[in-house]
Amino acid sequence: MDHIEQICPSSEAVRNKSSSAGKKKKSDEVSKQKWAILSLSSIPLVMTLGNSMLIPVLPSMEKKLSISSFQTSMVITVYSIVAIFLIPVAGYLSDHIGRKKVIIPSLIIAGLGGLLSGWAAWKLDNAYWLILVGRALQGVGAAGAAPIVLPLVGDMFKNDDDVSSCLGLIETSNTFGKVLSPILGAVLAGVIWFLPFFSFPVFCFISVILVMLLVKCPEPSKPIPFKQFFINVKKTFTEKGKWLYAIFFIGGILMLVLFGILFYLSEIFETKYGIKDIKKGLFLALPLGALCLSSFIAGKVIKKNKVLMKWLTFGGIIAAALSILALWFSIKLWFMISMFLIAGVGIGIGLPCLDALITEGIEKEERGTISSIYSSMRFIGVAAGPPIIALLMKGATYWIFITLSGLSIIAAIVALIAIKPGTKSQN
Repeated sequence: MDHIEQICPSSEAVRNKSSSAGKKKKSDEVSKQKWAILSLSSIPLVMTLGNSMLIPVLPSMEKKLSISSFQTSMVITVYSIVAIFLIPVAGYLSDHIGRKKVIIPSLIIAGLGGLLSGWAAWKLDNAYWLILVGRALQGVGAAGAAPIVLPLVGDMFKNDDDVSSCLGLIETSNTFGKVLSPILGAVLAGVIWFLPFFSFPVFCFISVILVMLLVKCPEPSKPIPFKQFFINVKKTFTEKGKWLYAIFFIGGILMLVLFGILFYLSEIFETKYGIKDIKKGLFLALPLGALCLSSFIAGKVIKKNKVLMKWLTFGGIIAAALSILALWFSIKLWFMISMFLIAGVGIGIGLPCLDALITEGIEKEERGTISSIYSSMRFIGVAAGPPIIALLMKGATYWIFITLSGLSIIAAIVALIAIKPGTKSQN
């Protein structure tokens, strides 16, 4: 994965010809796989819809089910908690039996979970606990779907530039799902408040068909015995643990901050500013749109430049931290939206860099397991964000901004100290 400079006394024309041929090969490989990339991009999009689409619905759910804001936050959190524990298992299985054999059944299970939650909300008077069961089932499916896409992209391409570019597209799809989610959730809930639950199985079905028909992933090599596999993973953490733990931590913090922001905005738009339904969905989509665009651009820019990945991650997190801290001084509507828009840009820049560092820095045999642990840490952030903000909202508002910006600054310091491109452990 290191950039090895070719030192050769031959003419410049020969080098240019070689570079041109390499670029053409890269372009051809991506072009051949464009439908597969599109199909894989549908997976994080669908999984994001399954979670984030409920955020604008939470205040309505709170009223319909007569539950507290903390209980509504658990509708988001239980999904993530289940996924946290099962993602490493799914990663291990995908390393041994193949990525598609894990992804497709997982999408089906996630769809069934959405169906159960929707049925409970529709038919039962005391639906809350069965909705949580359905959400837990969705979490089971989510564990084996979106997190497996990262190692699969790494398997499909040999060129690091291709991997970085496609991971940027995958992360953009993830963030586009976050942009679309509040709008779509608000539209569907405007018809019937529990309709977002029923829409999720439809999206899962479409994704299953796309993956079955259009994704041709490499066959897994002969499975490594579990004992040897465990030794290899342990060796990976021994050699590369410092920067791996750092990326796990940063990924978790960024998702905690993002979902904390979304939960706070969903509540404050409705209670303080009277912004509801589709209008609220559009307002929530503004910072998420910035996140989506910055993820796409970052994925295109970073290629295989790990030094650039480090500094973009650091700079993005600092921008997010400062913009959130600025809200200590004012939470006027458009100032607040502007600051969260900047925070969205910062988070969006960092995420594809973290994805690329993980995927390009780990050998294929352990890639599924390691990237799955990374995905678990991101899910911990998703799970922790809403309930933490729900508890902080009971006190002074400025504690929300101090907490989120403080966590972001810690993540930036960790990125600065622990991510060291060019060192033996990270090459």
